[in-house]
Amino acid sequence: MKVSIELTLTPLQDDYEQHIIAFIKKLRASKFTILENPLSTQVYGEYDEVMNFLTEAIKTSFNALENVLVTMKIVKSDRSKYEPHF
Repeated sequence: MKVSIELTLTPLQDDYEQHIIAFIKKLRASKFTILENPLSTQVYGEYDEVMNFLTEAIKTSFNALENVLVTMKIVKSDRSKYEPHF
């Protein structure tokens, strides 16, 4: 099943920028469709594949940071081509 996932990685420490950049670069290097905006990153793909990848990517970030928050929203469908109609 196709999913759309919105992620926000929020390191709760002073040197946050390098960790956010590393996380986004890891997402960009994946085989999934990635869209970015200033507040979050969206990942699109097959549920099992995306979730397995994100489990490892998030774990890597958690191991590199003392205090970190990840906010995730999941939609069951591929919304990567969405364009507003208003």
